[in-house]
Amino acid sequence: MTRCHQSLNAEKAQLEKYRYVYFVIIFTIYALVIFSNSTIVYLIVIHQSLHEPMYIFIAALLINSIFCSTTIYPKLLFDVLSEKQIISHTMCHFQYFLFYTSGASEFLLLAAMAYDRYVSICKPLQYPVIMKKTTISVFLVLAWLVPACQVAGTTSLSATRRMCNFTLRGIFCNNSIYKLHCVSSRVLSIYGVILLLNIVFFPMLYIVFTYSKILVISYQRCREVRKKAAQTCLPHLLVLFNYSFFCTCEVIILRLESDISQTVRLIMTLQVVLYHPLFNPIIYGLKMKEISKHLKRLFSTQEFLVAKE
Repeated sequence: MTRCHQSLNAEKAQLEKYRYVYFVIIFTIYALVIFSNSTIVYLIVIHQSLHEPMYIFIAALLINSIFCSTTIYPKLLFDVLSEKQIISHTMCHFQYFLFYTSGASEFLLLAAMAYDRYVSICKPLQYPVIMKKTTISVFLVLAWLVPACQVAGTTSLSATRRMCNFTLRGIFCNNSIYKLHCVSSRVLSIYGVILLLNIVFFPMLYIVFTYSKILVISYQRCREVRKKAAQTCLPHLLVLFNYSFFCTCEVIILRLESDISQTVRLIMTLQVVLYHPLFNPIIYGLKMKEISKHLKRLFSTQEFLVAKE
């Protein structure tokens, strides 16, 4: 079975010396990602008042963050403790598929949330009719199914290419696997551009257009509408800007791979896999009034139980 060697740090000796420290840090981060995202999902599930389309989409977004992190962190933890960082050709492409599927789903979920906010603020009387359970289910299925089908195509094309290089410059399998191919594929490049347009550019364009329309309409109406728009749209916009930054870092890492040092590349990659999964639950936990209220009650109850014991 073909295996790719992964480079985790500029100096192998340094990795071996501090491997247990790195393991504890990475494991702590992964545990925080799971705990923070799962806590808010748990609150949305158990509280009937949060069984609304907006909160269901938030729960889906947080589940997607857990899924994306799980495609990276377990393997990364194993690599830190291993003398050689290797991954099979098949598993590398499987990780590639899961990573980009979850990444693309994020944009489609954010687009669905933008539509939900548009209907809620701009067409409040039609909201119960438009945002039915069936509509929500269709949006959720499409948000995960469409990227999976499209990313499966580029994964299959890449997996069938002949490899002449077996050293992967990175801590997980992303588009850098294209550099392992003997010959660059024009078909793969064209397919990649189409994929980028379908699951990143067009959803992003729709989100910007939708929130711009919400902004214009809300400022033409009363103060209460403007307040509602600010309270419910601001967290989504912050998450969108943060995720756009995440994707920009990913592109910079891939484009400037030969021009930046291995240590800088590692730090930038870690920012990509660390910052965003922790950012979402913090924003929704603090900025969404209903979630924040239940969150405070949850932890105040836990403190009471500990004090009672």
